[in-house]
Amino acid sequence: MIVDKEMYPSQEDLLYEEEVLRNPFSLKLWWRYLIARSDAPFKKRFVIYERALKALPGSYKLWYAYLRERLDLVRNLPVTHSLFQALNNTFERALVTMHKMPRIWIMYLQTLTDQKLLARTRHTFDRALCALPVTQHDRIWEPYLVFVSQKGVPIETSLRVYRRYLKYDPTHIEDFIEFLVNSSLWQEAAERLASVLNDDEFYSIKGKTKHRLWLELCDLLTRHATEVSGLNVDAIIRGGIRKFTDEVGRLWTSLAEYYIRRNLHEKARDIFEEGIMTVVTVRDFSVIFDSYSQFEESMLAHKMESVSSSDEEEEGEEENDVDDDEDVRLDLNLSVAKLEKKILNGFWLHDTKDIDLRIARLEDLINRRPELANSVLLRQNPHNVEQWHRRVKLFEGNPTKQILTYTEAVRTVDPNKAVGKPHTLWVNFARLYENHKDVANARVIFDKAVQVNYKTVDHLATLYCEWAEMELRHKNFKGALDLMRRATAEPSVEVKRRGNPNLFSHALIIIVLKVSDIADHHTLPHLVSRKEILSRSSYFEYFFFYL
Repeated sequence: MIVDKEMYPSQEDLLYEEEVLRNPFSLKLWWRYLIARSDAPFKKRFVIYERALKALPGSYKLWYAYLRERLDLVRNLPVTHSLFQALNNTFERALVTMHKMPRIWIMYLQTLTDQKLLARTRHTFDRALCALPVTQHDRIWEPYLVFVSQKGVPIETSLRVYRRYLKYDPTHIEDFIEFLVNSSLWQEAAERLASVLNDDEFYSIKGKTKHRLWLELCDLLTRHATEVSGLNVDAIIRGGIRKFTDEVGRLWTSLAEYYIRRNLHEKARDIFEEGIMTVVTVRDFSVIFDSYSQFEESMLAHKMESVSSSDEEEEGEEENDVDDDEDVRLDLNLSVAKLEKKILNGFWLHDTKDIDLRIARLEDLINRRPELANSVLLRQNPHNVEQWHRRVKLFEGNPTKQILTYTEAVRTVDPNKAVGKPHTLWVNFARLYENHKDVANARVIFDKAVQVNYKTVDHLATLYCEWAEMELRHKNFKGALDLMRRATAEPSVEVKRRGNPNLFSHALIIIVLKVSDIADHHTLPHLVSRKEILSRSSYFEYFFFYL
């Protein structure tokens, strides 16, 4: 074997050669020799490294420097080059004595990962985990997870590695869930995410809140409704609706989308209706209503396309149909759907042309929008008098709906919590009956209205005056006078004891002033002036007593 002359020691190397020959186990001498020959070709340095490592096989410094130089040598070479195999063999030799050094393992593992040697790389990772103590496993797991996340690695291999890693560090379950989602393993991803949400002690290392994780689970369940089973999706999303009130609209639409993807369209429609009738913010209502209307429009468009295509098929079948008396059940070439269509053709229960119904349903939804939006505002504050008046205006031309709305309003609004003037609901309620020539029921409404405990006496006084004006409009002067006497009558002892005398005085002043205004506008035989009203009032002395 001919050895290149460059491999022989030169005249300048003799000094270092003599020193290492005298003391071959001195790391300092070998290191000084390598530094002095840093500009020499690698082949010559390779010989020096091999001689030094033969004398000092347990030197981490020599092995690390040697492996670094060999890595730099193959950096720009293709992975199929023979030097890579020599490099791998060198790493294996180094690990005989350096198996407790994580840096050597990491260098070797990164080299194998770059070479795309899947089986050998996986086995080497496992060897590293077995050789190193548990306190240093985190340095190995990081490149291990990068390796199994690469394209080309079998999914089953990656799953097993991630499951082993979770036993070592369960806090990184979010990385596993992200891997499952990227690998389209929706079933296990949903189960893992649900287990995270059920764990009260879970803390996200990525800074995700429970709210965000819940939304991710809802999106996962709704977008892959047909691929995820074993989870009660309805209960999960409804739990999120009860717990997170700032994303109610999005969660309701997610639940409806889940049923749409499972072809349960009627159930999805029920979910939309339930969501619209329960949300309390206009933003959530807009989200649900827009999704609902889009769903109805898409269903209508799909139905119109299917009907047009079915009509074309029927025309083609009629042209090709020669013998109508032939028993279609004997035709083996017919599918179940076609057989059902031929047998049930003409029955009204089998009629799928319900385009008119779907159009009417969409129009009804659009027409109901103002009413539904008003219901949302009333759910925010059921004691808002102005919103009740607006709701009544929505049903203009429908007295029955207006009466039902007024009935619900006067039952719901608490005068002590009302925003606005609650007595106006009673006044307009009575006027509704009066405008429809039903004065008897109008009197019943006023009679119930004056029995309500209002926050201010001005509301009660206004009701009595409105009632009296109604009686005057219908020429019932005696009834109006009796009503005013009733309004200014002395309260009972019980009322005096419970109430504030000054409050009664204030009420009398208001009623007297308003009655005098009525007398000024109407020519009445009994109500002539304010003085006469006061003189005829049985409550006059009581009034001045407290003034």
